[in-house]
Amino acid sequence: MNKLLLSLFIGSTLLCAAPNGIAIIVNDEPITIYDIERTMSVNKIPKNEAVSYLIDKALYDQQVEKYNISADVFEINDYIEKLANSNGMDVYTFKSIVKQEYPNYEAFENEAKNAVIRQKLIQQIVKGQLAVATDEDMELYYEKNKNKYSSAKNFEVIQYVSKNKSSLNQIIQNPMMNPADVTKSTLNLDATTLPPQFQYILNNTKNSAFTPIFTADKNFVTMFISNRSGTTTQSFEAAKAKIFNDIMMQREQAFLKEHFEKQKLTADIKVLR
Repeated sequence: MNKLLLSLFIGSTLLCAAPNGIAIIVNDEPITIYDIERTMSVNKIPKNEAVSYLIDKALYDQQVEKYNISADVFEINDYIEKLANSNGMDVYTFKSIVKQEYPNYEAFENEAKNAVIRQKLIQQIVKGQLAVATDEDMELYYEKNKNKYSSAKNFEVIQYVSKNKSSLNQIIQNPMMNPADVTKSTLNLDATTLPPQFQYILNNTKNSAFTPIFTADKNFVTMFISNRSGTTTQSFEAAKAKIFNDIMMQREQAFLKEHFEKQKLTADIKVLR
């Protein structure tokens, strides 16, 4: 779920709140000094942004509760399957890659759950007010944002292959190591000839960094990206599902921002000093 950091300035006196530790009350829901300090620390943001985020979150959670919105395992899996399809992969391949990127796969599933809840909330409050992207909308967006659907054409990589995953982890921690059970080779890869899952992995790895460890031909594999060059752009048809998602996400975010700005005007927000 994308964070809704909407603008609401509250002065620096908040941390001098009432002795009971409550700094703000939003429609009878308390926000404590501890909540503010923890949000500042975890997100590395200043106090005013932390306060604004927590007020937004309180209003958001209250709307979710108002409409009795939840997400079950079937809805979460359906969302993940659509996400896989938009990246040109089947759900099993997509999940296997995600599991390499997330130390705890449950964290990814929780993000998917939040996304489903967010979409269901939007359906409740929008009620036909949000225009669905047409082919014309998508073609125009594609022409203006081709860079979003472009990637490097060639990747110069150093590939490490082993039956032992821990050996690859050792190399990622210290590239100077040379375990006996690891095969090392230098490759020049043409992205246009690679399966979608490999394109996804390479495109989501920075230069001079290792890819997540993945499996291929019953081996564990990681690649160090030495360099990338050239540009290849997905065709409109190939990128269509992703374009639709991108447009609708922008429209949803704009609608939610306006909606919660209005909520703030009518909400009972008490700042305790």
